[in-house]
Amino acid sequence: MTMMIPDILDKEDVTVMIIAARKKLGLKWAEIAEKIGMSPVFTHSACMGMNAFPAEKAKALCEVLGLPGEAAEVLAESPTKVFDQTVPTDPCIYRFYEVVGVYGPTLKALIHEEFGDGIMSAIDFDMSVTRVSHPKGDRVKVEMSGKYLQYNAW
Repeated sequence: MTMMIPDILDKEDVTVMIIAARKKLGLKWAEIAEKIGMSPVFTHSACMGMNAFPAEKAKALCEVLGLPGEAAEVLAESPTKVFDQTVPTDPCIYRFYEVVGVYGPTLKALIHEEFGDGIMSAIDFDMSVTRVSHPKGDRVKVEMSGKYLQYNAW
């Protein structure tokens, strides 16, 4: 089955192409990320249209997945970060939503106590997901590191 490529591609079109190519090639996100020299977290996020790849990484991704050159241009464009404002129903995503709901005020208080009045950047940001062995069953370890940005008084 051949995929129809629209005359003008957008991020949603390219995301569909990436998902189809990844499935066809049987690649894991970590494998794709390694082939283009990026983290799996950022690679997936940019492939889903939530971040922009540097131009050379977008080109490398298209080569790995066999996507047209036009897709690289779209992958390097700045995204419009839009997501559903409703409570997610996917169990894995919901748990993160729950963590922020339960621990968000605690995280904010501890950040303010340690750094002062400000926020953690989600732009100058790293995140990793790893498996940790545990006697009660393997654990999912999510580490986030964002630059501290102090609020400015106007």
